[in-house]
Amino acid sequence: MYNVKAKKGVSVSQKFSEWASELDVTLIPKQLKSSIKNALLDHVGLCIAARNLDYVKAMFRISCNSGNCRAFGHTDRIDFTSAALINGTAAHGEDYDDTFEGTPVHTGAVIIPAVLATAEEFQLSGNDALRGIAVGTEFMCRMALVSPTAIHRSGFHPTGIIGALGAAVAVSSALKLSAKQMTDAIGIAGSFASGIIEYLAEGTWTKRLHAGWAAQSGIKAALLGRERFLGPRTVIEGQHGFFFAFGDPTIPVDHSQLTNELGVKWHARNIAFKPYACGTMTQPFIDCAIKLGQDGTVASEIRSIKCMVGEGTVHRLWEPLSEKRNPSTPYSAKFSGPFCVAVGLIDQAAGLAQFTEKRITNKNVIDLANRVNYEVDPENKYPENYSGQIFVTLADGTTKTFFQPHLRGGAEEPILSSELEQKFYENVAFGGLSTKQASNLKKWCSEFFDSPNTRKNFVILNQN
Repeated sequence: MYNVKAKKGVSVSQKFSEWASELDVTLIPKQLKSSIKNALLDHVGLCIAARNLDYVKAMFRISCNSGNCRAFGHTDRIDFTSAALINGTAAHGEDYDDTFEGTPVHTGAVIIPAVLATAEEFQLSGNDALRGIAVGTEFMCRMALVSPTAIHRSGFHPTGIIGALGAAVAVSSALKLSAKQMTDAIGIAGSFASGIIEYLAEGTWTKRLHAGWAAQSGIKAALLGRERFLGPRTVIEGQHGFFFAFGDPTIPVDHSQLTNELGVKWHARNIAFKPYACGTMTQPFIDCAIKLGQDGTVASEIRSIKCMVGEGTVHRLWEPLSEKRNPSTPYSAKFSGPFCVAVGLIDQAAGLAQFTEKRITNKNVIDLANRVNYEVDPENKYPENYSGQIFVTLADGTTKTFFQPHLRGGAEEPILSSELEQKFYENVAFGGLSTKQASNLKKWCSEFFDSPNTRKNFVILNQN
């Protein structure tokens, strides 16, 4: 274990960087390696699923078209920072990507595109990429635990804000930068961090780009650190540091979360893979709605549904209630508790097909969504745990209750390999790939981290 107490006067980012810069890839736990391989498969499938959607096409049109890299599902060569931006945006765009249970932050859509683009550009090995992803993911998870809910409460998106620093760590590790260079990179990334959550008002597209922007920003911060560009070593805990800028003074801050038990306790092992294509905290309520339908209840029989929710989720999933019951866009519907419950009951599903223009205007779905309400449950343990509970009142006065105790796909109920593979095949089919192309892509993912030169690995991919 890294001894942080013996390092008086050393900043938090220095402590983490000294540990990360010395980490041997053989010390990464087997379970975490397996999780990273799953995350890569999930990430690539999501990139393919979104490749022809309008927001990805818009990103591609502004990319630099001279370089060595390609974004997944595209044939034109682009520069590696543009590849990270596009892949990160595509992977996060449908909100179907992995998430950290400790407090909601999406690691895969930030860390994986940043490291993969860097690995291709600089011809790094699969081991270099594996180490970078492991270290960057761990940093993001730990940052999310320093002051849970504070970033959201201040109007910022944790994935974008924390992600810039996490990507800087990941790329620095993959490039084998020194502890000093990595510390500078983290400090620089603090000034690159961005992403406000006003997209919630009308379901606009800005949240989609936060992961890609963080990935791109982390690459540039790491490269500047490599060039000895100086960044503040107290970027995290300083008087004008990260949580002063992006936090909430009413929420406690515990910087020790970033350095305690480094190398012994890996929070990155607790990454959850989503079964549904929508906001993380809506997912247990969808499970409840599906159980309600499996119990034989149909929408026409329901007078009302009351959802018991964590207070910290209200401003994102339940208010303004008029918008949540009648989402303006398919993207807005992904962050609507009422819509997700309604479509979960009626469709018994919440995949990519449930969040479309056609579905958000369906009379039966919207009628039911307008019968869904919420109540803050003071006993709800969010963000430590994501649970769902609904109280259903039928037209004849009968009541039913359904409870989902935890996030499916997370630590308490990990997603099955078969379910993750099925999700991958459905996503690449949605993106227009054939069964043979999908199989080749899956094989590429399974072999990526074994490659001595990942650029050659990417060449093989583009020949399939």
